[in-house]
Amino acid sequence: MSASHRRALDAPAGELVVLSRSLVEEVTEASRTSPRRRIIQPFHKSDAELLHRMFNVIQPDSYVRPHRHLEPPKTEAWILLRGAVAFFTFEDDGRVRDCLSLEAGGEHFGVDLAPGIFHGLVALAPDTVIYEVKNGPYAPANDKAFASWAPAEGTPEAPAYLESLREEFRRRFPEHR
Repeated sequence: MSASHRRALDAPAGELVVLSRSLVEEVTEASRTSPRRRIIQPFHKSDAELLHRMFNVIQPDSYVRPHRHLEPPKTEAWILLRGAVAFFTFEDDGRVRDCLSLEAGGEHFGVDLAPGIFHGLVALAPDTVIYEVKNGPYAPANDKAFASWAPAEGTPEAPAYLESLREEFRRRFPEHR
């Protein structure tokens, strides 16, 4: 399967992986050509590993459906290396709990999130690069519990919901209009 149709690239080989600008550019290019407009570059060698480390590169028109990690509960941490995001946490009924402006090199440049909290993001800048760390193992069937109140990725309703999140961010952060 080509990189443009995969959710994640292959992990680099070897016991030591150097995180470089050239690697970031390779992954960024893959995100630009992905139908989802984002892609993961894992650094863990197996889904069974207990700690997952990755680049998550996302474009502004990519929709990330709000979700949480329940089975098993997973802690997640993000550090922005490039770009900016609107990061959201949600109540169980879909109301926005937190709306944060995160920017690489800015005052707020990452989050550490407890398990079980609905969360999502909107990329605010092209080629946004997040270094993400999350507990493993990864099992696609139960890794994410998607919010029932948010449309599924790829549905006709998803773009309007993505725009509603952008509007909520602009309402809370008018300086980012």
